[in-house]
Formats: sequence, structure tokens, C-alpha cells
Amino acid sequence: MVDETKTAKLTIDGDSYDLPILSPTAGPDVLDIRKLYGQAGVFTYDPGFTSTAACDSTITFIDGGKGELLHRGYPIDQLASQSHFLEVCYLLLYDALPTAAELEDFETTITRHTMIHEQMHNFFRGFRRDAHPMATMVGVVGAMSAFYHDSTDIADPRQREIASHRLIAKMPTIAAMAYKYSIGQPFVYPRNDLDYAANFLHMCFSVPAEEYQVDPILARAMDRIFTLHADHEQNASTSTVRLASSSGANPFACIAAGIACLWGPAHGGANQACLEMLNEIGTVDRIPEFIARAKDKNDPFRLMGFGHRVYKNFDPRATVMKQSADEVLELLGVENNPILAVAKELEAAALADPYFAEKKLFPNVDFYSGIILEAMGFPTSMFTPIFALARTVGWISQWKEQISDPALKIGRPRQLYLGETARDYVNIEDR
Repeated sequence: MVDETKTAKLTIDGDSYDLPILSPTAGPDVLDIRKLYGQAGVFTYDPGFTSTAACDSTITFIDGGKGELLHRGYPIDQLASQSHFLEVCYLLLYDALPTAAELEDFETTITRHTMIHEQMHNFFRGFRRDAHPMATMVGVVGAMSAFYHDSTDIADPRQREIASHRLIAKMPTIAAMAYKYSIGQPFVYPRNDLDYAANFLHMCFSVPAEEYQVDPILARAMDRIFTLHADHEQNASTSTVRLASSSGANPFACIAAGIACLWGPAHGGANQACLEMLNEIGTVDRIPEFIARAKDKNDPFRLMGFGHRVYKNFDPRATVMKQSADEVLELLGVENNPILAVAKELEAAALADPYFAEKKLFPNVDFYSGIILEAMGFPTSMFTPIFALARTVGWISQWKEQISDPALKIGRPRQLYLGETARDYVNIEDR
């Protein structure tokens, strides 16, 4: 909202311009520069948009200094420890925690939409077996618009809701199929008698030749991974979804764009990078060597999975994720997995070292989620697809919010042009 009593004055070449100040319900005030170019003929310069609010939103709030993450006002640690993923999905989509009847209806809707069109199986078989699962997911999710024509009209609120439900319901099936295809095993169909997380694990790890029972501890840990990754405000992939949707693109295309952005190692690949670091360390006896390297400012090595760009004191998601990691490792053990043994010893060594405490290099959510997924038996290539699966509800919620905004405009960032000015064409024989 605009605070009429608060303005900022900008002076350019002796001319002054009053910029309205927008006051949020939480977070810093925001300068409204929408009319600045029209009034003063200048743009602002902000590479990466790290100091620019590109939208207003009521979905997620982050205070990195306090280590605070809120979904519709509810702290993430409470949601992850007391709620479950589909209830959080409802909260993100509809701006309120559901009643028991509303939750039952929502869970039934999602459960009944987990199967994908049978002809979509052909898309998977068109990829090489060694294709990265994220490449497969980008293609298959984008292709959903070719199969579900009845939910691509973004002007129809009912079609937007159907598309939202379909994406949340079918993403675990698509991710599991991408995994099964990559390892040469047959696809496993979803089961309506399993909850969301257990169903995903069943589709990933069961085979037709024998019965597979999902351990409730593993299902709960998987559900927490989904919950803790459900939304994270205006990050790169969410901003990509919003930018794509501003053009009027259908929801399946927008989510495919978000998956493509998430694939980048600087965004969705953090937990994969963490496991690759643990593999590089290799054995427990080498931990002191790598701890020393991490402290050496002249050594490019950094501890992956420690510290966070946004959270400056602690990652509020990490506490709950650590609890799940401890439960999973107690269940599955680390005796036969040297990487998990390295992870536990590295965590203990870093937490006991004053250097890391002073630098606030705490284990973050990526460190613990990587450990859990490794312990469950997922290859590192599946870490980012699982992230995409979880983040789909956040992308969809942000997409729905933007589409419903009467002030929606197509995204059009500006630039600071540093190239050649106008020059005349030179014929090829004169060059």
C-alpha cells in the first residue's frame, strides 16, 4: 500500500522527482519507480533484480536476517513438523488452512489425478536412457498442454484450478517415470491407497516382481522434503514462471520454464553439489584436510551445504530437516555407506569449529536433504527433479496470483546498453 506521508526525493540535473513509498505488511519499504521513466526519462540499474520488487504477493515472506520463512503467515518449522505437504499445498493455493472436510476433498482430488495420459509414455521412450531426468521432465511437462486442452484457458478460473490440481498430482508420477526410465525398469503406476509421499516412493522403488512396503519414517521424511521446498518467494525459477505467465502462456509451459531454470546448478543443484563434495572427501579421515581448505581464503574449495545466500543466521528449514535426517540414518544406518559416514562426521566437525560459527556457516536444508535422498537410494541426478516436484505448488500458487492480478503486464526488463551506436552498413568488398 502507498503511504501518502512517505516519499523519496530524487534529484537529476537539478530537477526533483517525488517517488511514492510502498509499505508492506512485513519487510523493507519499497520505492515505487513505475512512473520514473515517463517523468525523468531514466531507468534504474539492478543486475539480478536483487534490490527490485517485481511484483506484490501474499504467499511467502522471508526475513534472511532473522532466519524466518512464512507461508501465508505460518512459520515453516510449524508447518513441516505439525502439518503435511498436501495441507501446505492447500494453504499456498487458497490462502488458508483447510477444514477437515476441505482437506479430505482436496486430497481426494489430487489422488484421483495422479495418473498421466497413457500416450505420454511414448515421450519418455523418445529420450535416450542416459538423458538427465530434468531434461525428461522439461519435455514431458511442456507436452502436457498437448494432452489436457480443457485446462489451458488462463482466462477461465475453473480451468486454472484444474491445471493446478493436475500439475500437483501428476508431477510425482512424471518424476518417478523419469527415474525408472533412466535405470531401465518398468514404469510403476500410482496407487490411490497411498498418501502423496508414500506413493512417490512406491513408484520409484517398487518392481512388479515383488511386494514393496514403504517405511512410514521414509515417507514422513520425503513429505518433509516436499514441504520444506514448496515455495521460497521470488527466486530465479519462480520469477521465470511469473515472467513466462505474463505473456499469457499456458500453465504447463510456464511450469516447464520453471523446471528448466531450476535445473541450473546455482539454483536447484545445491543438494547435488553437496553430495558431490562428500564424494570428493571420500573418507572420514580426510575431513580435517577439507576443513582446513575451507578456512584457507586462498583455496577455492568451499563447503557445499553450509550457509545460505538469503539466511544470514540460520536456515529455519534445516532444524526440521536435520531431525528427519537423524531418523532416516538411524533407520537405515551408515555402516555400509561411507558417504553418509562422512556427512555425519563433517556436520559434527563444522558445528564444533568456532570458525564456522563466527562465519555463520551452518548446515542448511540442502545438506540434510542430500543426506536423506542419498540414504534412501536416490542417485544425485534425481535430487533436482525431486526439488522440482516439491516446488511445483509454489510455482502454481505464484502463477495463479499473477494471472488474477488486474494490473498484470507482460514482463519487460530494461537494459544499460553499452554496444555500438548507429553506424552505416559497409558492402562486403569494402570491409
